[in-house]
Amino acid sequence: MFTVLLFGVAAALAELMGGVIIALRPVWPRRTQEFLIAIGAGFILALVFLELIPESIEALGEAAAVVMLLGFAAMHFFEHTVVKHLHFGEETHSEVMVSRTASLSAVVGLSIHGFFDGVSISAGLQFDFYLGLLIFIAVLLHKLPEGLTIGSVMVAAGFPRQRAVLAAAGLGLATLLGVGSVFVFAAVVPHVVGFAFAFSAGAATYVGASDLIPEVNRTDSRIPPIIVLLGMLIFYGSDLLFESLVR
Repeated sequence: MFTVLLFGVAAALAELMGGVIIALRPVWPRRTQEFLIAIGAGFILALVFLELIPESIEALGEAAAVVMLLGFAAMHFFEHTVVKHLHFGEETHSEVMVSRTASLSAVVGLSIHGFFDGVSISAGLQFDFYLGLLIFIAVLLHKLPEGLTIGSVMVAAGFPRQRAVLAAAGLGLATLLGVGSVFVFAAVVPHVVGFAFAFSAGAATYVGASDLIPEVNRTDSRIPPIIVLLGMLIFYGSDLLFESLVR
């Protein structure tokens, strides 16, 4: 058990490191923020289409579509009724590039993903140490980019740098909770897992497609759209490696 927890801590620290990297610099140039948001948009959208949607459908079947729609609608409702949605040139503070609701939703969606990363690491190590080690390496590949993603989104939403670190730490904690949960529960209720995946898929789709991508499209540079693709490829590569190792 102690060895498994050590691997979980290592994965969580990689996540935290991404947030720390973002927080180390007092002010990030606007162009750099555009690049970070672009890679974050690609990463989050790849997470939705390659991981969250397939898992939701597998667990809930056709009902997953309704839950995903609810997640999308909930984000739209809260951003446009409870919180004023901010864009380039319209914000009160020049450093604010995405809404705070969107950033918090991104934290929730990536935390759910991080939790099940932890479940995969723990289950793999307990079943077969060598297989678990390979799964750990595959998961570790996207932990640092994940920390960078959530850190940059928090900074772009106008939160203090400390919040970027806390958000990355929260993702790391979710991974540790996933590792520990395998020791507590022999199995997770499929419908609960499916609902969480489906709702977060809808919410994350809104964050990626309605909040982050429009900000990428507003830039006069041709580089951010390319970086969006890079963010997708980073997630796709790590996810493909993960799938090849667990099968």
